[in-house]
Amino acid sequence: MLQTVWEFLSELSEHNNKGWFDAHKDWYKNALTEAQDFAETLIAGIAKFDKSVSGLTVKDCTYRIYRDLRFSLDKTPYKTHWGVYVCPQGKKSGNAGYYLHIEPKSENMLVSGLYMPSPQALKSVREEIMCNGAEFDNAIKACKGFELDWSNALKRTPQGWNSADAFSEYYKLRDFDVVQIISKEQIFDAHFLDFVLSEFEKTYQLNVILNRCVSFANENF
Repeated sequence: MLQTVWEFLSELSEHNNKGWFDAHKDWYKNALTEAQDFAETLIAGIAKFDKSVSGLTVKDCTYRIYRDLRFSLDKTPYKTHWGVYVCPQGKKSGNAGYYLHIEPKSENMLVSGLYMPSPQALKSVREEIMCNGAEFDNAIKACKGFELDWSNALKRTPQGWNSADAFSEYYKLRDFDVVQIISKEQIFDAHFLDFVLSEFEKTYQLNVILNRCVSFANENF
């Protein structure tokens, strides 16, 4: 399904320099076309079950291959992964959404939810859990095949939040996203797009809750 993208990124990771990239510009353009076509179809597919992303363009949801080197010790010029992030108002909105990550030399994954929320949105989500923890918990449990990401969580309940609350473990989270690792074989499968859409649909209610929190934070803080 994304074989040209995969093969190009695999080679780019071994030859991450401008000379190689310029010499293989046609290959890159073919990979880019494949990626954009997939992203366009993915956006349309997600919009069928999540109307909040209707009308988004490929540009709203994808990223440039060129790395920002200004503040990085790593001076390799190109990203060796491809991602598409479908969320209301596009990738820079701060909203929760659906992210597909392809990286041949690392992990490939489906991610859904809210990553690195603003302090205001983080507070809003925790308030939602305090008031409607069962609904949030049920939304997490509905994400069958995904795992809640605890990698950036606090070790203790944050100050100002009650550790005796029924769903207080969720207060420790600083990102509210669920992750599913996927394989090369799945990506190359002819039905990969259908698989991605069916998996992301399981996470719809979680994103509804999270984006309700983000909207509240934007309107009230």
